[in-house]
Amino acid sequence: MKAYWVCIYEKINNKEKLKEYAIKAKPAVEKFSGKFLVRGGKNRTNDGIDSPRTIVVEFPDYNTALECYDSAEYQEAHNILEGHVKRHHQIVEGN
Repeated sequence: MKAYWVCIYEKINNKEKLKEYAIKAKPAVEKFSGKFLVRGGKNRTNDGIDSPRTIVVEFPDYNTALECYDSAEYQEAHNILEGHVKRHHQIVEGN
């Protein structure tokens, strides 16, 4: 069963750091067969927090999604965001 990263950004304090993160994160995600389904773009918040950016990444399965998140390559990218964004990141299983 496929799995997904769902990242909902609540606040972006530094767009340059976000760009730097995106450049580093992409090859790490692709190494684990991750496919970006949603990467920014128009959005409308109907309930909850107003989000300036949403990301959805599809993985072949739940364990691969976890392995990617925990990998040294992705964590190196993830660390770039520290103090520069506030986001909610979930790994979920689905069809």
